[in-house]
Amino acid sequence: MSVTQRDGWRRPGPTPEQRRIDLWIGLVVTLLALVSLTLARSTGAFLLGPPPSGPEQLFWTVAVTLPLVWRRRWPAATLLIVSAAFIGAQVRSAPETQLSSWALFSALYTVGAWGQDHQLARRLRIGVIATMFAWVGVYYAVSIEHIPRGTFADAVGPVPPVLAAMVTGVLINGLYFGFAYFFGETSWVAARREHELRAQAEELRRSQVEARERAVLGERVRIARELHDVVAHHVSVMGVQASACRRVFDRDPGKARTALTAIEQSARTAVDELRRMLGVLRTSAGADAEPPAAGGVERINELVERARAAGLTATLGVYGDPVALPESVSQAAYRVTQEAVTNTLKHAGADLLDVRVRYLAREVEVDVTDDGRAGGQADAVGLGLIGMRERVTAHDGELEAGPRAGGGWRVRARFPLAASPNPPVGAQRQPGDGQQVVAGAERSA
Repeated sequence: MSVTQRDGWRRPGPTPEQRRIDLWIGLVVTLLALVSLTLARSTGAFLLGPPPSGPEQLFWTVAVTLPLVWRRRWPAATLLIVSAAFIGAQVRSAPETQLSSWALFSALYTVGAWGQDHQLARRLRIGVIATMFAWVGVYYAVSIEHIPRGTFADAVGPVPPVLAAMVTGVLINGLYFGFAYFFGETSWVAARREHELRAQAEELRRSQVEARERAVLGERVRIARELHDVVAHHVSVMGVQASACRRVFDRDPGKARTALTAIEQSARTAVDELRRMLGVLRTSAGADAEPPAAGGVERINELVERARAAGLTATLGVYGDPVALPESVSQAAYRVTQEAVTNTLKHAGADLLDVRVRYLAREVEVDVTDDGRAGGQADAVGLGLIGMRERVTAHDGELEAGPRAGGGWRVRARFPLAASPNPPVGAQRQPGDGQQVVAGAERSA
C-alpha cells in the first residue's frame, strides 16, 4: 500500500454492536460516578475546596461521564464536551474526581483510536492536553495563596514542598495524558494495519482466482491446440487418401488398397493420441499434468512418409550435427512441422513438399516449404497458425509463415538452445527414400 493510501485512510465508524456496548459502558460509568460522588460527600473529602450545591454536583458528574455513551460515534465532540465539563467541575470544586478523570482519559484515547480524520484528531488531542496543562498552571497559581499554614510542617526533603507538589502534579498529569495519547495512537495504527492486511488478503484472493482462471484458460488452450494438431493432421491425411482411393478404386485396386491401408493407419494413430490426451485429463493430477510426449524431431520423418503416402513428392533433410534437444522444444518443433504439413495437404494443392531440420550453433530450425497455392495456405492461417505461434513463443523462438518469392508457401520456426549445446547424439538412422542427412553446412537441395 502506498504512502498516500496509508495517510488518507479513515477508520470506519463503530458497528451497531459497538454502539450498544458504548451505551452500556457510558451508563455504567455514570452510575459509578454517582456512587463515587455519594461516597465523597459522605466522607466529607472535599479536596478541591467547598463544593457547590447538591444538584450542581450531580450536574457536573453526569456532564463529565454521560457523553461516553457516544464516544466512538462522535469521538471529537465527546472529547470537547468531557474536557469542558471536567474543567468546569474543577473550577466549581465538584467533589467527584475519580471516575471523572477516567472519563477524560477514555475520551482522549477514543479520539486517537477512532477519529476518522487522524490529522484532526492529533491536533485536537494536543490542543486539549495543552489546555489541561494550562489549567493545572492556573490552578497552582491560584491555590498557592490559599494553602493553610502548617500544611507542610512535616516536610523533610531537600526540595521546597510547594515546588515538590507542583512537580509531582506535572509528572502525574504528564503520565496520565501521555498514556491516553499513546494508547489511542497505538489502537489507530493497529486498526490501520488490520485494514491493510485484510486488503492484501483480498487482493491475494483475487489474484489467486485470476491465476486459477488463467490456468484453466491456458489448459483449455493447450488441450485445444493438441486436439487441433492431432485431429487436423490425421483427418487431413485420411481425407486425401480417401479422395485418391475414390478416384482409382475401379481401375487400380492395388492403389486403392494402399490408400485404404494408409487411412486405417492414420485413424489408429489419431485414436491412440486422443486416448493419450483423454488419459491425461482423467489423471488425479488434473491440469498440472503434462501429456506424455506425442513425438519429437525424431518422428518428423513419419510426417514426411504420410505426406508421401498421400501422393506428394516429399523430402526430408537434416543439416548440422544433431544434438539432444529438451523434450518440450523437440515436441514443439514436431508439432509445428505437423501443422505445416497438414496445411499443405489440406489447402495448398501442392505436388512437392520439402522439410528441413537444421541444427545451428545456438538454435534448431524446422523449415517446411511446398509448391502449392499460396492463397490456399493463406485461407488456412487460423487456429493452426495461432497454435504454431503459441508453441514457438513459449520457447522464445521465432516463426515465419507466408508465401515464397518463387511460389508456394514456407513455414520456418527457430527455437533457441542453450549457449553450450549438448554433445551430438550420435549416428542418426538411415533416411528413407527421398530423405537426406547432411553434416555441417547445408547444401543446395
